[in-house]
Amino acid sequence: MGVLFRTGYPLRILLSLCGEWMGRRGLPRSLVPGFPPRRYRKEALPALEIPVLPVTATEIRQYLRAHEIPFQDGHTCLRAPSPFLRDSQLKDQTDAPTSFSLFINKTTGRFLCMTSLAEGNWEDFQASVEGRRDGDSEGFLPSEAPEAEDSEEIRRIWDRAVLLWELPELEEAQLARTMFGLTKVTDDTLKRFNVRYLRSARSLIFPWFSPGSLGLRGLKLLEAEGQGAGVHLVETTIPRPGTYHNLFGLPLISRRDVEVVLTSRELDSLALNQSTGLPTLALPLGTACLPPALLPYLEQFRRIVLWLGDDLRSWEAAKLFARKLNPKRCSLVRPGDQHPRPLEALNQGLNLSRILRSALPAWHKSIVSFRQLREEVLGELSNVEQVAGVRWSRFPDLNRLLKGHRKGELTVFTGPTGSGKTTFISEYALDLCTQGVNTLWGSFEISNVRLARIMLTQFAVGRLEEQLEKYDEWADRFEDLPIYFMTFHGQQSIRTVIDTMQHAVYVYDICHVVIDNLQFMMGLEQLSTDRIVAQDCIIGAFRKFATENSCHVTLVIHPRKEDDDKELQTASIFGSAKASQEADNVLILQDRKLVTGPGKRYLQVSKNRFDGDVGVFALEFNKSSLTFSVPPKNKARLKKIKEDNGPVAKKPSSGKKGAMPQNSETC
Repeated sequence: MGVLFRTGYPLRILLSLCGEWMGRRGLPRSLVPGFPPRRYRKEALPALEIPVLPVTATEIRQYLRAHEIPFQDGHTCLRAPSPFLRDSQLKDQTDAPTSFSLFINKTTGRFLCMTSLAEGNWEDFQASVEGRRDGDSEGFLPSEAPEAEDSEEIRRIWDRAVLLWELPELEEAQLARTMFGLTKVTDDTLKRFNVRYLRSARSLIFPWFSPGSLGLRGLKLLEAEGQGAGVHLVETTIPRPGTYHNLFGLPLISRRDVEVVLTSRELDSLALNQSTGLPTLALPLGTACLPPALLPYLEQFRRIVLWLGDDLRSWEAAKLFARKLNPKRCSLVRPGDQHPRPLEALNQGLNLSRILRSALPAWHKSIVSFRQLREEVLGELSNVEQVAGVRWSRFPDLNRLLKGHRKGELTVFTGPTGSGKTTFISEYALDLCTQGVNTLWGSFEISNVRLARIMLTQFAVGRLEEQLEKYDEWADRFEDLPIYFMTFHGQQSIRTVIDTMQHAVYVYDICHVVIDNLQFMMGLEQLSTDRIVAQDCIIGAFRKFATENSCHVTLVIHPRKEDDDKELQTASIFGSAKASQEADNVLILQDRKLVTGPGKRYLQVSKNRFDGDVGVFALEFNKSSLTFSVPPKNKARLKKIKEDNGPVAKKPSSGKKGAMPQNSETC
């Protein structure tokens, strides 16, 4: 069964619901014919609108002690009595553990009251404490978690859904089970998790309930669509996951549970719970992100097993999430032929309890032998294509040379002044972002408004100023991409920039950071009056960040002054050789000034630490769309040329255009 996940409001689901909904709200802009469904709406990044002022766990503990507030130290949070409870809520809390209902994140300082659902940042908590000390009986009360948006629609969908085993026709029930792979999942399991079926949309309905109650807060719809001989599944969430974070299966968790298995799909949670009897929870965003807002709900567990999927991307996500959850209590199920997804393992008759017992610890004090590495080495050998990283869809020749975009690497990018470095690197990053690579942009040279305009034009593949009636449609789709912007402009301290990047990685699971450009961080460094030494220290900081956070950093560096008629080389990068030595990849945007034409741009990969392949490929700039990628109408022709002639294109005719360097690989 082929499975493909995408997100948004499928038109057939909307049309299958009450016409009153459509009439009152109108058809969402993202559903205008010709445009694909919207992706998950990501949260704004308010913490990056101003320089991040980090708070440490030590500072939080000192503050609580200074104000005589008792607290308990947890895995990821500090637990304390909540100052945000009403009298009626206080009466319900008779035992001491329950009275400690406020969770304060050790890394960010954000808090959540599990009883009142009040939440806020560290400054909000301090304001509340200070207000009470000054005589205000209530102190500062942050707004409680808002009621779920679209609550009427949520209730309407839920009421129209039926229990799967109560379908009037047996054939329809069997077909539904087959489409979703539920042939071995029992009715008791579906009933225990409150899973329903919406007949008009051919969708399973997974409910999100309020913590500690059965109050309906949201839904996830899983629709099955035919695709050739297989089926692909379409996910829809109401409201958007950024509006309300929740964990599927939360009401079934008991206070006495000390072990839980986290999955990336609700179907996998059903299979695991049925087969092993263990508590299971499904992450709302799958492998894309683990929001820190969910961490308080996981504090009670002494052991967490992450079984997120059967591919390398799921494995990387599991390791990243384990760091956020405290790796000392986490174990990971390694993907492989014998470790498929839980639902597939159930359907294949495998022993899921045995697979869980084989889970690898996420943390160990030190690596002392190959024995501790052999399973990960086997994983890489078994998934060669995935190890190469995320492949570009707009730059097939970049895939040919670099093979893909990998976490934990440092890419140095340079090019002559005015050659289009920012324009190219924005499309390079946008390409990855549209494939789910969570991206943080640090543009110190041009404003975020201008950068966003460039990227939106590239995203729409055309100038929107000439078709403003389509702006909202494209802006809605662009807004749902996992991309965030630092609001720094001009010179910035490297320490401030690194702190902001660290914050974004923790909160939003950022795995690609673009810095444009390094020179804007050198003016404020007091490391030395020598600019070369200062630059080396900055490059070292980015190298360390990329390695320690398993995050790819793309760093734009201006070249030295060179003659216009000379090509740039790796040695042309400004500063010492440290930039090229530390980098895993070195990309150079070449701009040859030709006598008979305006010039020819091409990208040169001059270093590739992954497998050593280097070379060049031509770039054709499209001014109307601000793109360097091959136009769609030319992709078929280019593919045929490559199939006929291999990776080397026909030589340019003499006289009209200049030839590429003889020692370079061209396409």
